[in-house]
Amino acid sequence: MMIDTDSSICPKERPRALLLLAVTATLWSLGGLLIKSVDTNPLAIAGSRSAIAVVLFLLVLKKPKLTWSYAQIGAALAYAATSILFVTATKTTTAANAVLLQFTAPIYVALFSAWLLKEKTKLLDWITIFLVMGGMVLFFLDNLSTKSILGNGIAAASGVSFALFIIFMRMQKDGSPLESVLLGNIITAAIGLPFLTQAVPDTSGWVYLMILGIVQLGIPYILFSKAIKHVTALEAILIPVIEPLLNPVWVFLLLGEAPGLLAMLGGFIVLLAVTVRCILTALPSSTKEVARSS
Repeated sequence: MMIDTDSSICPKERPRALLLLAVTATLWSLGGLLIKSVDTNPLAIAGSRSAIAVVLFLLVLKKPKLTWSYAQIGAALAYAATSILFVTATKTTTAANAVLLQFTAPIYVALFSAWLLKEKTKLLDWITIFLVMGGMVLFFLDNLSTKSILGNGIAAASGVSFALFIIFMRMQKDGSPLESVLLGNIITAAIGLPFLTQAVPDTSGWVYLMILGIVQLGIPYILFSKAIKHVTALEAILIPVIEPLLNPVWVFLLLGEAPGLLAMLGGFIVLLAVTVRCILTALPSSTKEVARSS
């Protein structure tokens, strides 16, 4: 039987960690709207926002603890791969496909965490995962496309790399996972910045890039690095699933583009599934034992 390591998580810190994940997802969700406002190569955007975020991380860390451990390097490489694959997928398939396929990550996290972290995936977790996946399919149903097999494959690969990033970050629960994010952004910046020579952003573009680097990327990853220490790997990916649901909310509020009925139904299913799981896992141990035995 798998070892259940949920007991290693401090109960007092867990509610705060879940709140930090929700704030993280909210800030991440600003990306779509901001990226569309910058007129340059997508890889240049990825590299520029990462370079700006690196400055913020160095200010926060001051003296980064670079252990060059397996987990630290693994998380950095997985982060860079996720960023590059997602940007590439967005260019070669629809935005809806790219987001939806990347957020198949909870399935891979559930599989990998049992193997690599010994964090048991319970029946409630699997039910939540499939409800979330079903809700997201409904959410993006109107915009899904099968025209670009290559782009969809790249987007699916970003889901795997995103899952590995979560796993490697969780491995550093007793360390300082923010250093992995720092290294990952340095790699992304090194790859993306040369593409700035193709089209240099105007003044407003640089303002948006600053917001992307600090507000949409830097601050949320600082919060995420704090939260990952006090939640399971699966929780660290299930809560941020609200990110792609919030993207069209900003579009609706700022551009007046209203989501359809299926989108609203799918979003409701996802939020309900994640909320119910959080509530049930927060119940006293005796209550959970009764739920497990039923």
